[in-house]
Amino acid sequence: MTSSNGNLAVFASLSIWDPIHLGVDEVGAQVAVSLFERNILVGGEPGGGKSGALNLIVAHAALSPDCRLVMFDAKRVELGLWAACVAPGDFIRNDIKAALAKLGELAAEMDRRYDWLEAGKLRKIPRGGPYLPIVVVIDELAYYTSVAGSKAERELFITTCRDLVARGRAAGIIMVIATQRPSADIVPTSLRDLFGYRWAMRCTTEASSDVILGFGWAKLGYCATDIDPLARGVGYLLAEGGTPVKVKAAYLDDYAIRWLADYAADLRGYPAASDAIPEGEWAA
Repeated sequence: MTSSNGNLAVFASLSIWDPIHLGVDEVGAQVAVSLFERNILVGGEPGGGKSGALNLIVAHAALSPDCRLVMFDAKRVELGLWAACVAPGDFIRNDIKAALAKLGELAAEMDRRYDWLEAGKLRKIPRGGPYLPIVVVIDELAYYTSVAGSKAERELFITTCRDLVARGRAAGIIMVIATQRPSADIVPTSLRDLFGYRWAMRCTTEASSDVILGFGWAKLGYCATDIDPLARGVGYLLAEGGTPVKVKAAYLDDYAIRWLADYAADLRGYPAASDAIPEGEWAA
């Protein structure tokens, strides 16, 4: 939405408990998903729109002061514009040791929360309780699981990720993981099948499409190789227990991300990352 002078206007804040707007389906209906007690896996070939889809989820989380945001960005620039929205130490770059330390911290926090839930005879973190949901965003999973560090470090990374995805839901830990060129060695079946939502952008092979959506969907006609290479941001979105739906992701350009990131940093009480965007850059 825009204000009367053409500048971007936004709501005061959002909530991580509310549905996240992702885009529209093939008949133009809006598509939104609720991620609390859910996790999402996003994958596709380079240029397919994976990063754009990821930015939509990060934007909602950043504008939701009722959650903590933790980000892993191996390329440093895909999520870098949002770095001001996280607490010190919660933006991890291409450092496998720092990444493992942060995952270990999150796993320990998860166990503390389960201690609290068990003591209070609760089954999940309640809204308004003492523990905020934690949104953990990992962009380019392949770097941490097939490139960086030693084999033992890479295996520990994927094992800890699997634990957080498997056990983190009731503890309020929401895992958002993205990867390019999805393959079975990067996204093992034991990890993929734990995700409540899977979003496959264009892929180069049926096998890659099935790595994201699950084995057999390509043979049933839900194959991300069928997506037009020029249709960036289009992908098959699968919700657990459902059928893949073709969705066109909404799009945030860099100017919008910079503005929203500064606004979100202010909401969270952190210093803004960039100077104000000149009004002339926001045409009505």
